Amino acid sequence: MFNSLPIAIIKLLLLTVLPFGYCSALFAQSQQLRLNQYDVPNLLGKVDIDGELTESQWQQARKIELNVVTHPFENTLSPVTTEVLIFEDGETLFVAFKAGDAEPEKIRAYFRDRDNVWNDDIVGLTLDTFNDRRLAYQFFVNPHGIQADSIMNEMTGDESDSWDAIWQSAGKIIDQGYQVEIAIPLRVMNFVESDGKKTWGAEFIRYYPREDRLRISNSPRDRNNACDLCQIGEVSGFAKAKQGKNIAVVPSLVLGKARNRALGDIEPWQGSNNSEVGLDLKWGITPEISLQATLNPDFSQVEADSAQLSINNTFALFFNEKRPFFLENADYFSTNVDLVYTRNINAPDYGTKVTGRVDEHTFGLFVANDENTTFLVPGNLGSSIAQLDDKSTNMALRYRYDVSDDLSVGWTNTLREAGDYHNYVYSVDTKYQISPQDTLRIQLLKSDTAYPQDLYKEFCDNDCTNNSDYTEAALRLNKDQAFTGSAYRINYEHVQRDWNVWSMLQNRDADFRTDLGFGTLADRQQKVIGGGYNWYSENSWWNKIRVNGDWDISHNDNGELLEKESEIHVSMNGQRQSYFQIAYLDRERVGLRHDPSLLLIKGNTDLFNESFVTLYAEMRPTSPLYLELFMRFGDEIDFDNNRLGKQTEITPTVGWSFGQHLQVNLTHVFKKLEIQNDTLFRANLSDLRITYQFNQRQFLRLIAIYSNISRNPGLYNVEVEGNSKHLGAQLLYSYKVNPLTKFFIGYANAAAQNDVVSGLNSIEQSVFMKLSYAWLN
Repeated sequence: MFNSLPIAIIKLLLLTVLPFGYCSALFAQSQQLRLNQYDVPNLLGKVDIDGELTESQWQQARKIELNVVTHPFENTLSPVTTEVLIFEDGETLFVAFKAGDAEPEKIRAYFRDRDNVWNDDIVGLTLDTFNDRRLAYQFFVNPHGIQADSIMNEMTGDESDSWDAIWQSAGKIIDQGYQVEIAIPLRVMNFVESDGKKTWGAEFIRYYPREDRLRISNSPRDRNNACDLCQIGEVSGFAKAKQGKNIAVVPSLVLGKARNRALGDIEPWQGSNNSEVGLDLKWGITPEISLQATLNPDFSQVEADSAQLSINNTFALFFNEKRPFFLENADYFSTNVDLVYTRNINAPDYGTKVTGRVDEHTFGLFVANDENTTFLVPGNLGSSIAQLDDKSTNMALRYRYDVSDDLSVGWTNTLREAGDYHNYVYSVDTKYQISPQDTLRIQLLKSDTAYPQDLYKEFCDNDCTNNSDYTEAALRLNKDQAFTGSAYRINYEHVQRDWNVWSMLQNRDADFRTDLGFGTLADRQQKVIGGGYNWYSENSWWNKIRVNGDWDISHNDNGELLEKESEIHVSMNGQRQSYFQIAYLDRERVGLRHDPSLLLIKGNTDLFNESFVTLYAEMRPTSPLYLELFMRFGDEIDFDNNRLGKQTEITPTVGWSFGQHLQVNLTHVFKKLEIQNDTLFRANLSDLRITYQFNQRQFLRLIAIYSNISRNPGLYNVEVEGNSKHLGAQLLYSYKVNPLTKFFIGYANAAAQNDVVSGLNSIEQSVFMKLSYAWLN
């Protein structure tokens, strides 16, 4: 099945069955870095979370000093004082921060929605409740008491702020700086509920953004160690910690009315009404295992996606998940290959999810149906979206076993079934921390797929069989029996303080499918090798300069070249939270006429040489102003007509805060492609978002997204529209008591214009309301 794996990689794989004495020694080495260990006292009595710190418990709490800057400088002395106070009462962890500042007028604190304060002055903590260096909870608060929480996943190297817990916080700016008070119910975290003292990994952090954005901690960082969670300190206590029943029942009501019509349609509007009652359940079965269930949910998202320009692009666009049910504990299903992309599930009647960690075992299971079935049809040069009218059943199962402190092995299975369609994926993966500097990840996968007999008709003209270019796609889409495929991905990285190297081997054969994931590629074998070098400064206007690059090559299953590329980047981090990068890329790449029937190319394609330069810059010259600019100039393939052109792409972004409550963000994308000095197309896309945050709980937001695309039909080999415009607007009011109890009301309108219809004509209008309330026990 995987006989194409190089012998050298097989030898690396054999390391996973070697004795683990070396691994234990490495863990012991990392434990020596945990110099900061604190006992957390158990103190009883009522505490009001108001930011005042007047209760007697705070006088008896454990005191911790934050005095080391770990980024962008290397374990230097903090320029400001920060004191942490901490205690627990068996059900709740209480933490307070006294953040000193000699110039309190420079404190950066804005009223923002939850999880949107990462650029402010913030304080918080990281908690590894299993103390195994694999996953940690993070809780941060700005001086106004606005919360941001996230999960660090050392297994995947990702950090996600999509996790939302219910906890309390309050903040207050004072003459000496600011202070924050936090109460975290222990039930919001998974941990081992046992008698006696418990030891958790913990780090206490302050972000201090001025000329540089300083990360101030109680624990130093070793830049020669690639594992961040391995280096945090520890807290001990919680002998009487209990989670209680930990049940949340959340009924919801959705009301909406919408109407739409085709552009230029003289027929009356087609209207629809929507009223749904749903129910969500969250239950902490044990401190280690949790259950989520939802009945008759409204899984439409409240806020419009960030705008993306889709022109001269052969791959499907990726949109982030925003729906709470799928976001909750999503990290339990993460692997090196993206096997679970829940935006594929559009309109379920029910969903259920179980996640947990018990000793060395971590597992997750979710099941949901869908009113229809949407999935990607991948190729080696592009992908398309297929949709079936049949209802589908969708499932993902993930299990991980931690063999030792440095070795984990996992299994993932995904399933999609709808009528005579199915896709099953089976995967085994491992992460091996060979040393503090060396990380190896391996994943092996197999899929079993059956397409409906007539699926191919969605991807070609009426008479598909007479289209000679279609033959290969017909073989893939019109099989009369199930087909199987296999894939693998191997990543290795070595990280030192001043330099790093990495490599990747990836193979997806032509019949491999991951229909519950975001699988845009098939029939593609890729090899990548790269590295970089860093220079640091702690007494200049810049603090880091980095030079890095990589080389990669891709072939199809027949060994034909698809792409060969090399690139180099030079970047610099500096004062005013600035970052600049210039990059040069040179590659040979196969062209593709923009025809979905040609997603799988087998010879008879042209190879083009592309080279281009990209420039990127971002900075915060003053506290309320954020500036960002991306530019790209050089060659680009015209995929619609299979030829080489000259591209220009410019994307500026401006974010401006007017006072502490009003924020304006504007992003504009301009893209142009020229063919022999004639303009093939010119595209403009603007995304404007204006938000007024009244307080911690409520905001009013206006979103306007406008696109204007002009093409030169005389330069195309296929029929295209000369001009098209689209304008979408949304007005949204939100009131959130917590992540589960919330109210939304909004209005949306969309208008369009094309060659036939002059002037923007309204094509969609809707008004909606959502209300949910959480009963907690």
